[in-house]
Amino acid sequence: MKLFFDERQTAHAPLRELHNGDWVPFAENVERPRSIVAALDDWQPVRDFGMAPLLAVHDADYLGFLERAHRDWIAAGRSGDAIGYTFPIRRRRPLGFGRIDAELGAYSYDAGTPIAEGTWLSAYWSAQGALTGLDHLATSGEAHAFVLCRPPGHHAGRDYMGGYCYLNNAAIAARAAQARGLGPVAILDIDYHHGNGTQDIFYADGDVFFASIHADPRTDYPFYWGHADERGEGAGEGTTLNLPLPRGTDGAAYRPALGTALTAIADWGTKLLIVSFGADTHRSDPISSFALEREDYGELAQAIGGLGVPVLIVMEGGYAVGDLGANVAAFLSGF
Repeated sequence: MKLFFDERQTAHAPLRELHNGDWVPFAENVERPRSIVAALDDWQPVRDFGMAPLLAVHDADYLGFLERAHRDWIAAGRSGDAIGYTFPIRRRRPLGFGRIDAELGAYSYDAGTPIAEGTWLSAYWSAQGALTGLDHLATSGEAHAFVLCRPPGHHAGRDYMGGYCYLNNAAIAARAAQARGLGPVAILDIDYHHGNGTQDIFYADGDVFFASIHADPRTDYPFYWGHADERGEGAGEGTTLNLPLPRGTDGAAYRPALGTALTAIADWGTKLLIVSFGADTHRSDPISSFALEREDYGELAQAIGGLGVPVLIVMEGGYAVGDLGANVAAFLSGF
């Protein structure tokens, strides 16, 4: 299996985030990718596919905002990382703003996703990594590829950031796969947290199937999305499958949910599967509450690989840095 990563993805280095009413060190830190890189060998370079694939998923004004947000923050006389503090919850509509504070709120939904000096650079190359992995699958004939996407992407919507995510790497790869005629495309999200941004992007799209296994949003972030009754709408009705699980879920309780998701993906007629993989389901993760063991990851991967279709794996969460590299390696070994 080919592995893809670009060192520019470590330029994103916010110092802190607002969590549970207090300032805490930024959890999605540069030690995460470094631990994964150290645990695996033979990393391949990332190619630049330009802005067009990003524009196929994200709003142009939003992309422009991400590229200049930190410069505007500094130009406004601020220091450190750009963080919003006011968010529109009613009549959200396109407006012109003359202040960076307003733009931060308009293009985000939480106060835990700062924009640092290197955020755009890292997010851009994270998305390009997903596109490189897809291109490898499309041209090599190989069955599996892993992209160390950092920052992660599954909480980012068409025109908003959140949950440490700025560009939706899985969605960008899915749209690019469709453009190359590689569909039907399905996305399987097995991060601890629901991939609300991915769901939102494809919620009314009848051409991409989205399945997510995650912590019950009644108790866990992102709270407002990922409930079992969310099944898509319009042309996309029935193409969203949410399988929320309670805190404390271990491997034995997780596997039946995975079986349900894989059956639905197979029945969809999937020809290409994109897996949003989060290792924050591990029992040691500091901000999550599942209880999977390292050996569970290889078994989950074997089940996914058993679908017999090409699989593009993009990295999402996982914050137990001491275990992260070994857990990712265990997952990839199952393929």
